[in-house]
Amino acid sequence: MKATNGFCGAIGNTPLIRLDSLSDTTGCEILGKAEFLNPGGSVKDRAALGMVEDAERRGLLKPGGTIVEGTAGNTGIGLTLVGNAKGYRTIIVIPNDQSPEKLELLRAIGAEVRPVPPAPYKEPHNYNKIAARIADEMENAFWANQFDNTANAQIHYATTGPEIWEQTDGKISAFVAAVGTGGTLAGVSRFLKDQSESVATYCADPYGAAMWSWFKYGHFDFDDGDSVAEGIGQGRVTENVESARVDDAFRVSDRQMMATLNILLKDEGLLLGPSAGVNVCGALKVALAGGPGQTIVTILCDGAQRYSSRLFNQEWLAENDLSPENLSLEELLIHLKDDQNEPSEK
Repeated sequence: MKATNGFCGAIGNTPLIRLDSLSDTTGCEILGKAEFLNPGGSVKDRAALGMVEDAERRGLLKPGGTIVEGTAGNTGIGLTLVGNAKGYRTIIVIPNDQSPEKLELLRAIGAEVRPVPPAPYKEPHNYNKIAARIADEMENAFWANQFDNTANAQIHYATTGPEIWEQTDGKISAFVAAVGTGGTLAGVSRFLKDQSESVATYCADPYGAAMWSWFKYGHFDFDDGDSVAEGIGQGRVTENVESARVDDAFRVSDRQMMATLNILLKDEGLLLGPSAGVNVCGALKVALAGGPGQTIVTILCDGAQRYSSRLFNQEWLAENDLSPENLSLEELLIHLKDDQNEPSEK
């Protein structure tokens, strides 16, 4: 029999999808790692498994224990499902401005969900700090700490990076990913650079985040604007980000992200979430910057179903000035070529 070892055995080994229209139009091979096909529905299944199994090995999580995490949603979903498969209880602290679909799904799969008002990381009421205190006050509880737990990046070094290298026969030219915790970009970039220094690695960052500024200029001065993209956009160098090996960075606006998502749906038949739109738009920017002949890989993080009340809600889109423009791919590429979103270095 060819069967996985339960839920956890089904995580990873996702296909690499050639994005035909984008590849044919740019003259590059633009490939998306289909992480939305993980059993929990997102790339965060990998981080969840990596952190839980690392905690088990280190004796931080024992039978009958509780996993506690502060998360914007997908890591919480992955942790809850991994926890279910391994016999752990899960408590998820989540900002209450995340999509209602995520909160409903977390409750449906058995997590104890504690929504809290959004607060900056420096504040004691930040959702991550609340999660840390909850775990500290409980017996046999493990705070996953996805932002600074380097088991997050390590699972991508051990699995995602090698899969991409094998699936491209080592012919990958560039890798592009946004930063949420930094685990995916750090783990994959380190692995690919260890195979060949010629592989270029890029951060695709939404407006309002500081990673573009950090990777490009080494400071946090350019964190202007804002974004509706959930689960990505970082304002500090986490321990996972610290280990990333990144050559350059691009910023992606919400309108560019939405235009990319519409093209992926119309031309590729892929119904994807906002972070995938940022990643693929970043891949298009790499294609334009480097010209034809590149093999560019990015991450298709999750599906759009978890954001349906927003991405498919015309009233919400209009309120956020994101009503679909129905740009063709050719029109989007012209817009990206003309886009001057980099301020002068301070």
